Amino acid sequence: MRRFGDPAEPGRRYPTRQGAYAVIRDGGDVLVTEKAEPEPEFQLPGGALDPGEGTLRALHRECLEETGWTIRPLRRLGAFQRYAYMPDHDLWARKVCHIYLCRPVLRIGPPADPGHMAIWMPAETAARRLANAGDRWYLARAIAGLRPGGRGPR
Repeated sequence: MRRFGDPAEPGRRYPTRQGAYAVIRDGGDVLVTEKAEPEPEFQLPGGALDPGEGTLRALHRECLEETGWTIRPLRRLGAFQRYAYMPDHDLWARKVCHIYLCRPVLRIGPPADPGHMAIWMPAETAARRLANAGDRWYLARAIAGLRPGGRGPR
């Protein structure tokens, strides 16, 4: 599985945390979330699976919580891993991020998650501004219409 970011530090324990994340496209724009804490950053909407929860159920729940929008997943784009500190949980983890291409369906209201703001921005701008390299890589390929392996148009 492709890894983005720093490698695991020898001797540090990294429990695996599965997560589902969405590239939500509407024409040339994408819906991202700006998370205010601990540092302001743009992210793909999504997050960790709750115990016993499947990837698609988590994808729907997290997108609604972080953006206020319901979504329609179109296809799975792929997955990547990264080793990261999660300040909300005071935990170092191996994050396995499952990425889906989605369409927006209906705005229910503002984001329910404190400290999140949903922002529509041009896809090319988002591909430069997303905080982590894995999100940027998958968004860039979704924009280009390439398969995640770079094997040509879909």
